[in-house]
Amino acid sequence: MPAQMKHNTLIYEGCNHLRYRLLLSTLSGKSVKITDIRSDNDDPGLREFEISFVRLLDKLTNGSRIHINATGTDLHYIPGLLVGDSVEHECSTQRGISYYLEAVMALAPFCKKPVEITLKGVTNNTLDPSIDRVKASGIPILKRFLLGDDDIQLTIKKRGAPPLGGGEIHFKCPVNKALKSVQFLDNGMVSRIRGTACSIRVSPAIANRMVDSAKGIVLNFIPDIYIHTDQSRGAASGKSPGFGITLTAESTTGVFLSGEACSLLMTTGSLPCVPEDIGKEAAMKLLDEIYRGGCVDSVFQSMTALFMALGKKDVCKICVGPLSQTMIQFLRDLKDFFGITFKIENVKEDDDSIVAIQDQVILTCVGIGYTNLSRRTL
Repeated sequence: MPAQMKHNTLIYEGCNHLRYRLLLSTLSGKSVKITDIRSDNDDPGLREFEISFVRLLDKLTNGSRIHINATGTDLHYIPGLLVGDSVEHECSTQRGISYYLEAVMALAPFCKKPVEITLKGVTNNTLDPSIDRVKASGIPILKRFLLGDDDIQLTIKKRGAPPLGGGEIHFKCPVNKALKSVQFLDNGMVSRIRGTACSIRVSPAIANRMVDSAKGIVLNFIPDIYIHTDQSRGAASGKSPGFGITLTAESTTGVFLSGEACSLLMTTGSLPCVPEDIGKEAAMKLLDEIYRGGCVDSVFQSMTALFMALGKKDVCKICVGPLSQTMIQFLRDLKDFFGITFKIENVKEDDDSIVAIQDQVILTCVGIGYTNLSRRTL
């Protein structure tokens, strides 16, 4: 439902897009109230992973006020000042670490102190992008908008699969005074494909089987392929068994597009996962992502739009693939919190183009000139 404004507080209804609305509230300084959270559900109110996300925002800020009613169906969030610094957070195993990390990546450049955060939980699952995908396709987007990107680091300390997790990652990001304005319209041609196949508390042969299956498909597309196998053992293998593979295509213009697949939750009575099927699924998803085109991985469209909106007061223009439903709602929420509107236009097909362009669009906006007032300047 569209937002309502009452006493300088934006009011939304329902649990959809809760994470992004809390993120935008923190950046804009506007308080937000979310009502009727799963009120018609047999188990109403906030879930464990949503409460864990709110706690993470509280750790990154100073002075935030959070009010949750007795049933957990109403949340009133009044944001404080972004502080950052060294943080350690135990994520809910209901969602992947990347569910939390994406928000940290959006907030880190505007904190008072450089962010060094350790997140613990699930690194590979079927609900959220894997940490490998964030590292391969998400970090390059962040680097493209920051003025100094040398100190951005994402390290996978341990891998963890659901239901018990046990994974651990370390993310480091410097503070920035402001973001750059970016014009990125040429997605180029795919020059190589790289990937990581991980096996967690299972036979190392499973990773090799996924690699062989994936290569059998993508070798028909391009010959320059290398897939690394990461076989987690001992203390670095988390608490539950699982396996997955992430493939990333790099273009001649520095575009990174990814496709991935992960084994289903391994529980008693569950259907077995065949490594060959996982490898094939990841390869097909990568080819689909390449076909969608654009200069941004579809998973990180919302983060890209946010950085465009917060950039300098200059024209920012980026070509992306077909807009996801999450992205469409995020653009509406951006207008509610920052009053910024994007111009969306379809990409024109070149006369001498062989392959038709599949619903690619060009996003254009003028940044609001968001400035990190907490950053000390010499």
